[in-house]
Amino acid sequence: MKQTKILFVCKYNRFRSRIAEAYFNKVNKNKNIVAESAGVIEGFLPLDKNQIKTAEKFGFSILGKPRTTSMEMLRDFDKIIIVANDVPKSIFSYFLYKDKVIKWNIPDVVEGKSIDENEKIVKKIIKKVDELNKKLEKQNGN
Repeated sequence: MKQTKILFVCKYNRFRSRIAEAYFNKVNKNKNIVAESAGVIEGFLPLDKNQIKTAEKFGFSILGKPRTTSMEMLRDFDKIIIVANDVPKSIFSYFLYKDKVIKWNIPDVVEGKSIDENEKIVKKIIKKVDELNKKLEKQNGN
């Protein structure tokens, strides 16, 4: 069976897409489906301490250097999921991958937001990933 590759994308790959990747890889039981994450803009700022604490509270690590998308990367993935309300779907309209794109309107995390506010965003992402996982299980006959 061919491996299915999912790319979670947000603006800078500092929080939303990393949470989606970490949670998907934690709950996904189908080893033929793998997930990664990246940002559409190179993220160069250090990660927000409250975001790191929030991720850790849910059992995820979002440490590491943010990744940025490239044409090659986008071509290699079967599904591109925008985990952001501030990244337009239209930037992925190039014919090679426009049919692979799904958009989730997840609000951006403002620097210094409280852990409670960050948790609300994580819970929205978890809900969307759970829905995606169920859909993938049905498609794969599980």
